[in-house]
Amino acid sequence: MDFELDRSLTIPLGTQLRGLVEYAITFGALRPGERLPSVREMADRVGVAPMTVAQVYRELKDADLIYSKPGSGTFIADANASLALNGQRLSDLHASVDALIDCAIRMNISAADLAALVRVRCNDRTRKRRDNVVFLVGNFLASSRDYAQCVAETLGEAAVVEATTLALLEGDPALRQRVGAADLVLTFAHRRRQVSQCLPGATVVNISFIPSEKTRRALASIDPLAQVLVVSIFAEFTALMKAGIERFASHVDSVTVIHRDDPDLSARLPNADVLIYATGAEDLLAQLGEGQQAFEYRHVPDAGEIRRVVLPLLDTLPVATPRGETPA
Repeated sequence: MDFELDRSLTIPLGTQLRGLVEYAITFGALRPGERLPSVREMADRVGVAPMTVAQVYRELKDADLIYSKPGSGTFIADANASLALNGQRLSDLHASVDALIDCAIRMNISAADLAALVRVRCNDRTRKRRDNVVFLVGNFLASSRDYAQCVAETLGEAAVVEATTLALLEGDPALRQRVGAADLVLTFAHRRRQVSQCLPGATVVNISFIPSEKTRRALASIDPLAQVLVVSIFAEFTALMKAGIERFASHVDSVTVIHRDDPDLSARLPNADVLIYATGAEDLLAQLGEGQQAFEYRHVPDAGEIRRVVLPLLDTLPVATPRGETPA
């Protein structure tokens, strides 16, 4: 991907660079296993001192987002790799299947009858399966609930999906206990370490997010002559948010991106024809005048990744035995 820093912003260049990588991991532009440029290569590419890049890489490593292989380079980490069905577990499953087949042969049960028996037992066990509980931990409660709804629609009957925020978890021991007891906890890639520290022992999975279809349509429909003001919430994501706007609204000439805490915001806001605000900056709507348009730059969970990552993990969870029954 392109790593471009915006020197017109008041955000420090190191913060911008860290945000570019974090944002790209969280929103799918960088995938596990992809190689990052070396410290010197990155420094030359973005025009900063090597020590700035080295500091950014250290912070990303501390957050478990990247890792280094001596002599090979620096790569995007796969925080969910340890949760996947590994070769040993698959080998154990093969051994159990072989034992079942050997037993059927001794009992003169045909392959067709054995397959039918397995199918009936699988269906029975599926019906008795308990409801899995999945929590999505986000930054803001309203958007987290929307994200949880999207995940629930993808998972269907496989799980009940609830939402909370990192701030609520940190301030509520009872909530931490409840969320920690969930079967899976989903969060942003750049928040996974904090959530894991808050919920020791919980299975925390990071998922990718993509711009919503509604956001893409809104960007594409902006008047080319409009004065567009983009307001970000997180300083480190400001530069890449601008790149996202330019990607889906390349026909617009005047796009200004500013951080929520920038002192110039109040002066720029009245002059904007269109306000595009990050999730969490909804309060700005009350400051708009007649004729000014506004919409949220909203992301949604990547449904494809939910199916590839979360559903298989739920399938590996043990089946609870209903009260009063003896395990099969």
